[in-house]
Formats: sequence, C-alpha cells, structure tokens
Amino acid sequence: MRPIILALLLSQLPSIGAALTCGNTSSGFNAWKTEFAQLARQRGIGRAGLSALEQASYATATIRADRGQKSFRYSLEKFMQVRGADTIVAQGRKRKARDPEFYAALERQYGVPPGILIALHGMETAFGGFMGDSPVVAAITTLAYDCRRSDFFIPHALAALELVDRKAITANTRGAKHGELGHTQFLPGNALTYGVDATGDGKVDFYNITDALASTANFLRQKGWQPGRGYQPGEPNFEVIKQWNAASVYQQAIAIMARRIDS
Repeated sequence: MRPIILALLLSQLPSIGAALTCGNTSSGFNAWKTEFAQLARQRGIGRAGLSALEQASYATATIRADRGQKSFRYSLEKFMQVRGADTIVAQGRKRKARDPEFYAALERQYGVPPGILIALHGMETAFGGFMGDSPVVAAITTLAYDCRRSDFFIPHALAALELVDRKAITANTRGAKHGELGHTQFLPGNALTYGVDATGDGKVDFYNITDALASTANFLRQKGWQPGRGYQPGEPNFEVIKQWNAASVYQQAIAIMARRIDS
C-alpha cells in the first residue's frame, strides 16, 4: 500500500464506511471482521495481514481509553505538569548532549531541530520507556469497527494489515491504546506513508530509535516544515506541529519544551 493508495482510501471514506456495519459493543465485532476481511482482500491485503485480522479480539481497553481522554481538556499549565514537561526537558537536554551528531544529522536531512524531535519522543513514550501494551491490530480494528470514528480509523486498520504483510509488525505487536506504534507513536497509515529505513537494514522499524525519529522528522518535513523558521505559536512551523496532534495544549507544550531543550 503506497501513499497514493492510502490517499485514495481516504477520498473514498463515505463509500467504504457505508459498506461496513459498525457497532458500539463487542457483539458485532466478529461479523464486522468478516466484512472487513472482504474489503481487505479487495485492497490487496495478503495472507499474513488477513490472519492477523482473524486473530484480533475486541479491545475493550481501547474503547475505554477512547471514551475517557481527559488530559487534553486541562489548562496548559496543568497539562505540562501532568505530562512531566520539566522531566522531559531535563532528560531531553542530556540526550541531545550525549548524541549531538545523531540529532544534527536529522536536522541536516529534514530541517527539523533536535528539540522538536526530542520533545515529541519524550511526550509520546518517555523516550521509549513505555511504547504501549495493547496489540496494535486489535486496537486499530476495534476503532475501525466502533461507530464513533470508524471512517477515520478504517484506512489505518487497512494500513496495519499491510504492515503485517510487510513484516514491519506482527499480529502481536504492542502499541498504544489507539493503535499507535513505536517510539513516537505513529498511527499505521502514517507509518506506511512517512516511514523511513534510516538504518539501511531493508525495513522500517518504529521500535528502533533511529528509524522512528527519522520517520518523525520526515513526517514533519512532508507536512510542510520550513527549515530555519520558528515553531512557536504564530510562527510558520507551529502549523506543522498541529499536524502531529490536534490538541491545542499538546501543540503548545511541544513548542515550549522544544525551545527549552534547544536553548
């Protein structure tokens, strides 16, 4: 599944969603999987991806998390306190000082300064300390089945199955409650579109820090990051941070932490 195919899927969302029977409880999930498997076959998903779909169980914890997101409603001050902004900045400065050439190389290639990548890495997974305990395929297919935002998650569910086909993940790969994976928590569709094999080993591994941060930098650059331009609110690259996460407090927190890390 190439980026152009994912874009085509996004353009076809109303027709795709209309062809599937969503639900708000676990009772219809297995029947939905049968429908979704037919769609997946039509979209070129192979045996491994279809097997992963067959194994997927309804992710109750994912639905619970989806219904209970609270931190994005906090004030900026409260959000930064709850998410450990001071710790992220302190650890982020140490990481940058420990491996300056790694971050400098990413900036040379993609134009994204170290502070942004480090702040995102710290915010998303505490620098890889916790990358999630939910099976990615089960989580993302549950959200694709759930009526609340099925149209948004259906392309990502198809992408997750494609990632299984490519051996980038397995049916048992663990990630966040909403199916995000790796060091910086890429949704599967974004993983397919923006993933970079920075290590040169022939595969994109989002659980490898080099591939993950290069992919993150590539995502930001492809979304319009302008090298050398500012990223605080009102500056050109702040608009790109919005492409990573839609929550205003998250965007502001990343900009503040990145500036402190790079200062």
